[in-house]
Amino acid sequence: MRHTPAVDTELSIVVDGREVAVPDDGSTLLDVLRDRLGITSAKDGCSPQGQCGCCTVLVDGQPRVSCVTPARRVAGRTITTLDGLPESEQRAWADAFCSTGGSQCGFCTPGIVVRLAGLRASGETDRERAARALHAHLCRCTGWQTILEAWDAYCSEGTGVWTGDPVPATRRAELEGGVPQAVGPDVVLGRGGFAADTAPDDHLVAVPDGNGGFGVGETLAEARAAAGKVQGRRTTVSPRPPLDLPPGDWAATLRTSWVEPAYLETDAAWCVPGGEPSTPLANGGAFGGKATSTAPADARRLADEHDRAVLVLYTREDTVRTGPKRPPVAGGVDADGRGVLRVARTTGIVEAIARVAPDLVVEEVDIAGPPISANLRAAGWAEAVALLAAARGEVGTVTAPGGGTATAEVDDDGIRVTVRCGDPLDATVLRSYCIGAAHMAWSWVTSEALAVDDAGTVHDLTVRSFDVVRATETPHIRVTIEPDDGEPCNGSDAVFAAVAAATWLTRGAPETWPTDT
Repeated sequence: MRHTPAVDTELSIVVDGREVAVPDDGSTLLDVLRDRLGITSAKDGCSPQGQCGCCTVLVDGQPRVSCVTPARRVAGRTITTLDGLPESEQRAWADAFCSTGGSQCGFCTPGIVVRLAGLRASGETDRERAARALHAHLCRCTGWQTILEAWDAYCSEGTGVWTGDPVPATRRAELEGGVPQAVGPDVVLGRGGFAADTAPDDHLVAVPDGNGGFGVGETLAEARAAAGKVQGRRTTVSPRPPLDLPPGDWAATLRTSWVEPAYLETDAAWCVPGGEPSTPLANGGAFGGKATSTAPADARRLADEHDRAVLVLYTREDTVRTGPKRPPVAGGVDADGRGVLRVARTTGIVEAIARVAPDLVVEEVDIAGPPISANLRAAGWAEAVALLAAARGEVGTVTAPGGGTATAEVDDDGIRVTVRCGDPLDATVLRSYCIGAAHMAWSWVTSEALAVDDAGTVHDLTVRSFDVVRATETPHIRVTIEPDDGEPCNGSDAVFAAVAAATWLTRGAPETWPTDT
């Protein structure tokens, strides 16, 4: 709980069954919950955009995103966070999500559980109604389907206690996510150890000011005010591929745009003076998007400078402006699988493409734009796989650089995937990651792109700008895990590339992604 200066008036709010008095200082409900009351199950994924759903709570039983709700507007009303649900209900939701693989990094899950709990309390059991309710949320990890399976499991009261073994489950999650990761009920309940939740008491908060410096304050609101942050919006400018096709008589051509990895937990790290900073990869790999985050180094420097613990916390606009994007490509191949792939100059991208497509000539091109990274899921080589599949007219079996293999079919009946990646370790966790990868691939090919101008400035700065396909718009995904007693390896990256290629072919292999714009 943070110290707050005294003000002349106070508000009375009932939070999780306890009446509390908080300063009437213009704070949002999320500010009150996290900074005043220390309730960290409500997460901040986009504030003050009110678009990701991570901060959802119940106000008199109705779901509300707390980051855009002024605290004074809920004076005298009853607020229920995930922590305020009965313990038996919390456990039942956690078991349902663990049993279906409905939570991976766990950052978005508490807000989703709260919304579904409110819906279930109204007597609702319909899956389609639950899917529509998820329109208020963004989940990048799971692809929605396993969340809806958790809803079904909870409503059927047939889940019992989660009986999974956390050791193989965690190992599989780490193989798929690429970093140490926890699996279990605590993750569902928002206790994944995220940096913004675990900073020491009495820490300062620092947010980038957009000019190379930081605004620093006692609270996030003070830090944002000091930084002069202005809320970014979605542009009306249409995204477009920035690279021209290489000349040639090609059997298949492809041009892609800038793409945001869309991880929900924005970059964060804290440090005490003279200490080692916490990691921004608290419980998930952010699909490679945080591999080179500067937040830890900034936290260390600012802690030493201010002689106090400092939490460096990016806003959503910061992650969009400065976080790495998927490198745009433009390429063509002939019927024999030979061709040229132009790609925005990216460290490691040539080697990544060569591992799956040695007959493609890779041309790196210098273009203005946001940072890019070959660390993002299958960057460069998934596009090469798609081009080769289009030239052949079929996807075939995709082998990822790490050894996992996958096939994919996409048609009006949905997406069907087979995956082989050594010992599955935990089939529920593996299936969850494969469903998430299939959704990410489908969404990438059909819908996702950012508007970036000729000077390289990103203009789409809100969560909804990412155009991640929603739950009701996602095809049903079936995953078959092929038996294999070999050494476990990553399987979801091969699924991602296979589904991307199959989705594109099903769309008729048009030159430009996304295909549905």
